[in-house]
Parts: sequence; C-alpha cells; structure tokens
Amino acid sequence: MLRLRRYRYYVFFAAVVVFLLYRVTQNSGQWEAVSASIPYAKAIPKSSPEQGFGPTNRQSRPSKSDTSKFADEDDDLAQQMLEKASKDDGKVKIPDLKTTTSEDALDKFDLPTTATKIDPSDETKVRVYDKEGAAKTTTAPLIDIPDKNIGQGAKGVGKGKGIHGAPGAHKSKTNSATTTIHWKKQPEHFPVPKDEIIPLPTGKPKSIPTIQYDFERESAEAKEKRLDRLAKVKAEMVRGWKGYMTYAKGHDELSPVSKKFRDPFCGWAATLVDALDTLWIMGMKEEFEEALVEVEKIDFTTSEFRNEIPVFETTIRYLGGLVAAYDVSGGKAGGYDILIEKALELAEILMGVFDTPNRMPILYYNWKPAFASQPKRAQGGSVAELGSLAMEFTRLAQITKEDKYYDAVARITDAFYEWQERGTSIPGIFPEHVDASGCNRTAEAEIAAKEAERIEQQQIELQKASSSSKSDIEADGSLAKRAESELHTLNRRQVGTPNDDGSKKVKIVTNGEEMYAPVETTTPKTGRATTSTKMEDSDSSSTDSKSKKEKDKCVPQGLTSGAWSSEQYSMGGSQDSTYEYFPKQWLLLGGLEPKYKTLHMRVAAAVKKWLLYRPMVPDDRDILFSAKINTRGNPEVDASTEWEVTHLTCFIGGMFGMGGKIFEVPEDVEIGKKLTDGCVWAYENTPSGIMPEGATVVPCAEANNCHWNETMYWQYLDPLYETHDQEMADFEKQHKEWKAKKTQKAKMKGHQNLGVAAEETTFGKDGLDAVGIQKRAPPSSRSGSDGSDTDGRDISDKSTQTPKLEDKSDISTGRDTSALSVNEEESQIPLKEEEDDIDLPEPMRPMSHKEYVENRITSENLPPGYVSANYHAYILRPEAIESVWYMYRITGDTSWQDKGWKMWNAIVSQTRTEAGNSAIDNVLLAKSGKTDEMESFWLAETLKYFYLLYSDPNVISLDEWVLNTEAHPFKRPS
Repeated sequence: MLRLRRYRYYVFFAAVVVFLLYRVTQNSGQWEAVSASIPYAKAIPKSSPEQGFGPTNRQSRPSKSDTSKFADEDDDLAQQMLEKASKDDGKVKIPDLKTTTSEDALDKFDLPTTATKIDPSDETKVRVYDKEGAAKTTTAPLIDIPDKNIGQGAKGVGKGKGIHGAPGAHKSKTNSATTTIHWKKQPEHFPVPKDEIIPLPTGKPKSIPTIQYDFERESAEAKEKRLDRLAKVKAEMVRGWKGYMTYAKGHDELSPVSKKFRDPFCGWAATLVDALDTLWIMGMKEEFEEALVEVEKIDFTTSEFRNEIPVFETTIRYLGGLVAAYDVSGGKAGGYDILIEKALELAEILMGVFDTPNRMPILYYNWKPAFASQPKRAQGGSVAELGSLAMEFTRLAQITKEDKYYDAVARITDAFYEWQERGTSIPGIFPEHVDASGCNRTAEAEIAAKEAERIEQQQIELQKASSSSKSDIEADGSLAKRAESELHTLNRRQVGTPNDDGSKKVKIVTNGEEMYAPVETTTPKTGRATTSTKMEDSDSSSTDSKSKKEKDKCVPQGLTSGAWSSEQYSMGGSQDSTYEYFPKQWLLLGGLEPKYKTLHMRVAAAVKKWLLYRPMVPDDRDILFSAKINTRGNPEVDASTEWEVTHLTCFIGGMFGMGGKIFEVPEDVEIGKKLTDGCVWAYENTPSGIMPEGATVVPCAEANNCHWNETMYWQYLDPLYETHDQEMADFEKQHKEWKAKKTQKAKMKGHQNLGVAAEETTFGKDGLDAVGIQKRAPPSSRSGSDGSDTDGRDISDKSTQTPKLEDKSDISTGRDTSALSVNEEESQIPLKEEEDDIDLPEPMRPMSHKEYVENRITSENLPPGYVSANYHAYILRPEAIESVWYMYRITGDTSWQDKGWKMWNAIVSQTRTEAGNSAIDNVLLAKSGKTDEMESFWLAETLKYFYLLYSDPNVISLDEWVLNTEAHPFKRPS
C-alpha cells in the first residue's frame, strides 16, 4: 500500500511536466520572437559551457540612456518567470508572451535590437571619450591583443583569468540584468561666477636656481656598474608588470602570492594607470601601448566596488598618472590623446567635490546621481587629503588652458595661507585633523546659549502666567481639577512626551486657548542642552521655514583644527604631502605665485624649531628624524613628544634638499642629507635590512653632542626601572628573612599541631581543596588581576610553583576522599612538610630591571637603538628611496647609489614572489611572512625611484620636471 501511494506522487509530477512541455510547444513562436531580438554571440573557447539566459552565462546588458532610475532592476527573463510563479499561490504558469518587436525588446529587456546587426566576432562595446566633452557608448573595433585578459576589468566578452580564483576560471563580475548606474554632471549649487575664477599665473617663469648637480663624465667602470644595477631594476619591473597583466589586468592591484587581485579603490585599474609613466621611462613602449588599450576601456562614470570616490587617492594615482603619462610621452606631439581625454573625463567628475558653500572639497564623493545632485558641505579631513590636490589640477589647467581646474585648488591654497597667517598652536604647520566645513561650531554654540537664556526667561514668564491662571480658577472645584490636569500634562511633555499631533512641544491650555512652551533639546556636535526657539502659531508653514533657517545657520570661518581636544603635529602620514606640495607647486607655476614659497619657508622654520631631533644610536651616527607633537593648544607648556621614526616621514629629506636649493638655503640641504641618512640607518639596522612602518628611538639632549649611553637606552626600554630596582631590593630583604625563619622552624620539627590544618580544610566545588594543600601557581587565591599577589609581589615565576595536586598523595582528613583523583602509585609527600610550606611561603622573585630589558629586546626582536617597533610591516613603500634619489641628484655623491643598492637587495630578497613582489608583515625577522598585497605605488614609485637612481641623470632631470607625491613627473614651464 505504501509503495502504491509513492507511485501516485510520481504520476502526478509526471503529468505536471507533460503539461508544462505542452504549453511551451504552444508558445514556441512567441519564445522565438523574443530570442530573435537578442544578439547571438558565438561561443568563445574555454568560456561558459552554456548559451542563453542560464545562470552560468547571462548576457551583459548595456546601460540605459535614461539613467534616472537609481534602484537596481533585475530584468532577467528566467528570474521574472520564477518570481511570478512563486506569487501565484503555488500554481506553475508560463507567461503568455506576445510577439515582440525589436523596439519592445529594447524597452522591456534593455537589450540591443536586431537592427543593430552587431557581429560579436568583429566588434565589442567599449567606453570612449567624446572630445566635445560627453562620455558616450559607441561601437568600436575590437583590438586583438595577445593574451588579452578581457573579463577582468575590460568591458566586453572573452576569455581571461579567474576572478579571485585559479587562472582560467571565468566568473561574471556583475549580474547581467542589473542596471548600471552612471555618474551624470549636475548643475552646481554653489557656482563660482566667471569673473571670480582664479586664473593661472601668467608671465615669463622666474629664474630658478638649478637643483641637480653638474655631473661629470663617469668612468667606464662606474658606468658598467651603474648599468648592471639599472638592468636588474628594470627586470623586476618587467616581471611585476607581467604578473599584473596575467593575473589582475583591469583591476586595481595584484595579489602576488595567491595570483589573484584586489579592488580597494573603484576598480579602475589603479596599478595599470599608476604605472604608465614608469613603463615609458623604462623604455617599455610596447607594454605602454598595450596598457593604453585597457585605459580606453575604463569607465570613470561608474564603479561596482565603491559608492564613494576617495578623492585624494584618486587624484594622485589616476589623474596624476594620466597627466604624467601624457607629459612624458611627448604631450600633444606624442599623439597619445587618449591620456588627456581620460584625464578630462575623470577631472569633470572630481570637480563635483568642490561644489560646496566655501568651495572646500568633499573628500569622499558619492558619485551616484541621487547623491551627487544634492547640496553638500565639506566636513573634517586630514591635512594631506585636503592639500594634496594642487599639482594634478594645476598641471591639467596648464595643458587644457582651463582656469577652472586651477581655481578649484587655488582656493584651498588660499585657505591654508590664511590659516597660517592667522596662526596655529605651532606657528607655520597645521594640526593633522582639519575642519573644512567653513562653519564656526563654537560661535554657533555661543549663539545657541544666548538663545537658550532668552527662551528660559520666556519660559519663566509662561510659568508665572500659568500659576496666575491657576489661582484664578481655584474657586471653582471642577476648574481647579482641570488646571491640575493641565499642569500634570505640562510636566510630562517637558521630558519629551508626544502631543496628540505627534510633536513634543509643551502644550498649555488656558481659558480654552492653546499655546506651546519651549522644550529642551540637544544641539548636535556640542551636546549642550538648549531650548527650542519656536513658538506655535496659526501659520505652521512659516514656523517650519523659520526652523529650517535656524537649522542651516552657519557662522562663517576659515580652516581650523578638527580635533576636539589634543592636536597632533608631524610630517608623517595624513600630513606629509601637503607640505611636500608647497615648494613643488612653486616650481610647477614657474615661481609666479609667491604664496607657495612663503608657505614652505614657514613650514621649514617650524619643523626645525619643534620637530627635528637627533637620535642616540650605537655608532653615534649624525642623523636626524622628525618627531610628532601632541598639544592642547599651548605647546610651550603642555607639549608631549613622540620620538617617532616612520617610513612615510622619509620624504622630508628630499623636500628639505630641494627646498634648500630652489630657495637658496644651504642649511636646509644639509638637513636634508641627515634626514635621508636617518632613514638609511633605519633600513640598515634591522634583521631584514628594511625599515619598519613605525618605530621609536631615544632622542639626544643635544644635537651637536650626542654619544651612545646604554644606561639611558635601557631606561627608555623600561620606564619603570626604578620600581623594578626597588622590588628587587625588597625581595632580597624578604628572602633573607624567609631563610632565617625557615631555618628556625626546621629546628622546631615535631612541635607542630597536625590536627589544625585538617580541621580548617574544606571541600572546594570540585572536592580538590579538601586536602589542605594550597597551590601557589598563578593565578592563586591571593593574586590580583595584574598577576601580582595582594602584597604587590610578582607571582608569575614558574620556578617557584609547587607540583600540581594530581601529583600529590591522598591525605586523610577525616572526610570521604574517595572522590579525589589522586595517583596512588606516586610517592607520598608528608603532610607536615606541606604545612610548613603554607606557614612560610617563599617570596616570589620579581623581574629585575636588567631582566626586563633583556626580555623585551628578545621577545620583540628590537634592533640596537630601537625603543619600540609596533608597526613592523613593510608595504613596498617608496619614501626612503625617494629621498636617496633626491640626494644623489642634488649632491652628485655616488655613496647614495651604494646605500640605495643595499636597500634594493634587502627589499627584493624579502618581497619577491613568482608573480611580483609582496608586502611583508615583520621586518624585525630575518625572513618575514608575506601579506599577499602589492600596492600600485610599487610599480609607480618604488621601482621608478630605484631606476632613476641608476639611470642617466638627464632622465627626468629635476631642473625640467617636478614629481607629485605618487612620483608622477609633470613638465615644468620653461
């Protein structure tokens, strides 16, 4: 019977299948009409095994011309059928499809019509830039490039490497039926009048002192050595580029260990764009032109990886990379117009970040039209993010003759100049966090406080009026009760109880009339309690308008500190590149804008007074570093200094050296040498030969009289050295007393009352404490949370611990000990001896100052001279070799080439992988693990600086070029 019932189900499902097949055959003509409107592409070898609408091979749909719809839509036909079937109460239906024209198909399925007659074997869809100024989709010939990795960033169909998978595994990046949202140019809310646009400085560039050393003709031996090093650097670039193009083409970064890729930016091929000028400089023209094919495919108007564009990184890597590649490849005469066209496409998008009331930029720009169309105000950010856009937009303005690009960044420079004039806690330099909103929060709070005081007085008067009304109606019992109820309602609503209309205003009813009293609120940002200034009247619309005006109230101000308490000042991360750009921008403008010189000179003076220090190192090397200062606004009194050594700060040597040359300050050139040599020292004195991301050292009291003092060094390693010394002295005294007592107690053996311990013992929760033996291994019952006993002594020394209970004997206490897990085969330990130990526990030995220091050095792998190295990774950074290159080009001293070569060998030996080079996690180890990340600046900066260190000095001469913070060379005016 059971078997017969099972067959019923089989018959039922078979009938359903037959019915569905019948309906499909009846509508086959309609299905064919739909499929006729869909272009058919021949299968490409090793691609998806199926064609059509199956989930493994969905057709990619072009963007709609009307991008006003911002929500993603799924128009996949198979998905619609499944969704409709699920809605019809479990009934299985096939939708009746009418005969579809090509126009209908385009409207409903957003697919090309048959009238387009696209031959997929010859053409594909790519994004090209219209020189008129509009980005549009056109049909362009498919360029056949060997080993082209379409599908990993290129727009089109083809074979390629897997996405986050093994090579060759195809994975679609987007759902074919998802509407792609594109950025659209929006009307400006805060436009700059044409007659107020700040123009580029005009006139003949000023005569600027030469930066580069006048190199003499090198010997044949020196040339051979230099060219050998140059070839090895180029070989590393060739290998890294091949790895990127093989496993990550079209994506932001290569993962060089796993041979996958990452898209931490917007998925616009960051490494490829960043490395364009490096390819050209190294003579890799074929690879350069291959890269341009991919550049043309980048669509800056959309991103599936990020909703917000990181403006700083996008500007220095993408915009700077495109403009520099245009410059080094010959500019207009070079014929690579696609570079400047894509730069303009990106720049038009980025110009939207400046559409704010004070024209300060939005640093993370939501590019989607629904958000980009809304008015915005700049917020907080770092000094580097705000001030490191100048060179890229200025050079673009020079090439295109469009002043609007220069105006955008000149206003930021003017804001920094005004702030420097107004003064900061450390005159000349700026705190790390900046409030760029243009609204004075303090003034707003003061105004709000005054308003609160005024409203409080009004509230008192209202309460007096309410009390007067109450006394008038007390004669009438019912009216008195009503007044009491109204006052009760008032008290409730003063703490935020909603009225009948849903509002939280305080309603007072007097003689049948309604009025609303002020209510306590909290002002945003300040958190201070204020009182609402709104009084309800018959015209609610005017009240709402007044409320909106009060909400939008802004007391104008310039740039100011964005920190709520302590301010940080340094030349390190989040601040560095703004200071770097002041002298470089002066060069880029041919010395025609004096503000940049003034800004730099004040910065240099502040750094020399407040930040520079000489570290105490074992070989007494005369080097310098730049510190970090924390202050609450009065550094003369409350400044605290971090004697940091950070890789990002290593750019400062090149900045001082170049600034000293162009502004004729020889002292600054010497400072630049010592700062650069400091970073070389940081490389040479680690087990890996590579400098850590961040560390600290011991400062010298006097820069001109500093010698190694190991005692002082150890005191920095152990700030509590006095406490450790005192603890050791106390221990020695206690241990001596303990020995004397133990000796005396040994003479009194046989006089102990053995019954006392047995009577006092009690069972613990697991029955193990019943034996009357205490374990002294930490944590003990007397130990504190910090690992010390209640007397403050360290009990962590394992050498003083007694054996575990499991190794003890079974001791009878008059109680049932059958539950105790004791190994009876172990040797027995007399109870009397244990009781002696309980009565006279041996003092725990603390760690001495010497032991503490030696333990720190060993456990943290600290090299001599380092106090800490908490940030011990290396992520292929270029700043140290950057300054080494500047020093070589400025001084002509070939010892900088030798120092650079030691750095090169250490970096390559530690970071090389089969596909490229990887960041490592600990430079304090002789052989560190790899983190599987290769930042775009490895090809764009680090390898470029190494190459230029050993190239002919005329290649990218500092007297003809100026490099941005991503090592992108811009042509100086002549």
